[in-house]
Amino acid sequence: MRRRLSARLLILDEASRVLLFRFVYKRGPLAGQDFWGTPGGGVEDDETLERAALRELVEETGLRRQSVGPEVARREVALQLPDGEHVVQDERYFLVRVADDTLSRDDWTDLEREVMVEHRWWSLEELSQTEATVWPANLPEMLQAAMR
Repeated sequence: MRRRLSARLLILDEASRVLLFRFVYKRGPLAGQDFWGTPGGGVEDDETLERAALRELVEETGLRRQSVGPEVARREVALQLPDGEHVVQDERYFLVRVADDTLSRDDWTDLEREVMVEHRWWSLEELSQTEATVWPANLPEMLQAAMR
């Protein structure tokens, strides 16, 4: 199975709520999946992790930064991509704090427009009480460690 490096973003607003997108797949290999997840995506061949994180930040939120800061968490998980490929994903998480929570969909791909059906800013309390599927499953603990 191929290893895929991924830059993920833990975006926190001034109230320390984390931005998550709801992904709903209605067709293809992931049809029926419905979950909340962090913004981010795969690192392209010519990119560093930080460049990929900055690119994903702009593409998925419209937010622009000079730097995303240091890596604050890491996770490896076997998963299936929307095209059906199974990979071992090496996810690296970067903490980004924002004062303005205005988001843009201007740079979304067609797939993102199809499957990213809503966004929400979640408090740690809301994350710990939700019955919705949230990835990564240990997100509250990851956030607490990153905010220390």
